[in-house]
Amino acid sequence: MPELPEVETVRRGLLGLIVGRTVSAVAHDTPKGFPNASADVEAFLIDATIVDVRRRAKVLLIDLATDYTLVIHLKMTGQLVFRGEVVFGAGHPNASLIGKLPDRSTRVTITFSDGSHLYFNDQRKFGWMKLMPRLEVPNIDFMKKVGPEPLEAGFTPEEFAGCFKRRAKTSIKAALLDQTVVAGVGNIYADESLWGAKIHPKRLVGSITSDEFPRLYTELRAVMNKAIEKGGSTDKNYVNAEGKRGSYLDFARVFRREGQACPRCGTTIIKFKAAGRGTHICPHCQTL
Repeated sequence: MPELPEVETVRRGLLGLIVGRTVSAVAHDTPKGFPNASADVEAFLIDATIVDVRRRAKVLLIDLATDYTLVIHLKMTGQLVFRGEVVFGAGHPNASLIGKLPDRSTRVTITFSDGSHLYFNDQRKFGWMKLMPRLEVPNIDFMKKVGPEPLEAGFTPEEFAGCFKRRAKTSIKAALLDQTVVAGVGNIYADESLWGAKIHPKRLVGSITSDEFPRLYTELRAVMNKAIEKGGSTDKNYVNAEGKRGSYLDFARVFRREGQACPRCGTTIIKFKAAGRGTHICPHCQTL
């Protein structure tokens, strides 16, 4: 599943391509991927102009001039492909990114008044695109529960540490992956930031000191900003805003580096299970 940097990369790509365009038609295959009443689509999406593209955690938000928003979750195999005067593709790297569209994986086709198109493709049909009043978006269960954005300019180290206060008996990696604590952190960036802060992922939150939390805050923000700069981490099934694989994993220090030397001390990096996920650490730099 895409992590915050991947979705932010998609947001930035779409922002420069679809804002200002007006929707003229919408087609979809099944209600699962487009669970919207026809009357709402006609009233609030058709003939509506796109005014902004936002992100909250791993969810994309396309704002319309009608004060409605398309809330989009790409899940594991979703794609967004724009075809117009330029071509843009982001998501699961299969042939749909570059092939003729719509195809068998196309769940939603949005046609703009200038003849360009935005395609939502999803092979496994887990993703969705829901139209709703913008004022109701914060009331979605997920939105009410999700933690603060770690890259917000006003998000301080003190606020970051405060997010973990109720997780004292939880491992620090499990807490980082909990979207109700901090938004958008996935496995790759948890491992990378914990390595940077020299914190073992199985340590309990209650054992993290007042000196270590600011280090973890700094490392997490640095790692995620680097990933956005590099177009995401790709993992096995994600690509960046130009439809090319992100390159962050080329710069990863521990993730998928098991058996290699730690770039800080030279100790061999190991992999084990923590918080139910494959976890990479340097056993010398990150002691339990």
